[in-house]
Amino acid sequence: MSGPTAVVVDPRLGAVLPARAVRLVAAAPVVLLDASLPPALARRFADDLGAVAAGDGDAPPGAVLLVAGPDPEAPAGAELLEAVAVMDRLRSPGGCPWDAEQTHESLLRYLVEETYELYDALAAGDVAASREELGDVLLQVLFHARVAAESPVGFDVDDVAAELVAKLVGRHPHVFADEAGDEAQRSSTSGGAVVTSSDQDMRWEELKATEKRRESVLDGVALAQPAAALLAKYVSRAKRAGVPPDLLAAAVPEGPPAAVVGAYLAGGDPEGELRAAATALGERLRAVEVRLPAPADGAPRRTTSEDWRTHWE
Repeated sequence: MSGPTAVVVDPRLGAVLPARAVRLVAAAPVVLLDASLPPALARRFADDLGAVAAGDGDAPPGAVLLVAGPDPEAPAGAELLEAVAVMDRLRSPGGCPWDAEQTHESLLRYLVEETYELYDALAAGDVAASREELGDVLLQVLFHARVAAESPVGFDVDDVAAELVAKLVGRHPHVFADEAGDEAQRSSTSGGAVVTSSDQDMRWEELKATEKRRESVLDGVALAQPAAALLAKYVSRAKRAGVPPDLLAAAVPEGPPAAVVGAYLAGGDPEGELRAAATALGERLRAVEVRLPAPADGAPRRTTSEDWRTHWE
């Protein structure tokens, strides 16, 4: 007698049967649970399908055995569900005491640190580090959503994702409008179609301003960002609003502020340029340090201005 038909279910997707196996399972005289299934998932299948643990005896003809394993046809994002489950485990009773103690406020510094580390990895073109740092930033999103879910007036990670989807769809009517719908939905500023990234950039800001009922072009700018980035963001918002570049350039003092505005108006990245300058300076300092007198007997190195001057070139 042949054994039961094995159906692989992906624990990452929860108690969800592969679409191709739904009819097979529905017609089975008995559904068996393999020991490879996580206990919580096995209980769900037992409750939902009346499935029972597989034994050592013979199974009746047509029986189905649910076995845990990766579904090769699982949709992209299946691992995100696993990440949410892990975050929930860490935060729940019996999880990690440190994770359980965290608040939005205590996590803020980690959010800033991880964002800068991701910036460094992407700027350096380091693929492995970028993947890792993106995960660390994702952790912050999951962590804050999980903390918020514990508040009586909070929200959860699904609310976060749903709001993001609504925002992306709402701000891209030229992409998501009904193919048979009114073409006016697809129009951009001044009645023209969105055909370039500049068109979409302007359309995005218009839709955002309407959604959030902003009274100023500067409303919503994050004030905690570095000063050069903040100034560049103000210039960006003002430029999109139609302020002439010469007025913007004349609106700030001469010197570094004017240089930041000028660099941005010229299509540059002043924050990136300042960061690149800092990186170059750091490399120069480290290169000079190699040539400085070595410290004696493990004591801290003490240098003079003359030491630096002598070894600078």
